[in-house]
Amino acid sequence: MIKRIWEYFRSNPKKFFFRVAFVLFVFWMLFDDYGIVKRLRMESEYRMLLDRQKVEQKKIIDNERRLRYALEPDSIEKAARERYNFRKPGETLFIIRAK
Repeated sequence: MIKRIWEYFRSNPKKFFFRVAFVLFVFWMLFDDYGIVKRLRMESEYRMLLDRQKVEQKKIIDNERRLRYALEPDSIEKAARERYNFRKPGETLFIIRAK
């Protein structure tokens, strides 16, 4: 078998050289630092980061809305009643806890 390969190589050296060069070129295009595989990984990471950025942007907008709402006097009273169980004088407080 090795003898047949050697004979093929000796009879067609240019063909063999170009085939090997083509295989090396394809390998280089796929797996180099700027190859197709790396580019696909980077594009998927870019899409993931864009999605994460959208989620974080929504959180920022929600926090800004809550901060604007927190400056209103009614919201402070509502938060004190809900979170800390405060009540006005003369009011009866009922606490219902879910199990």
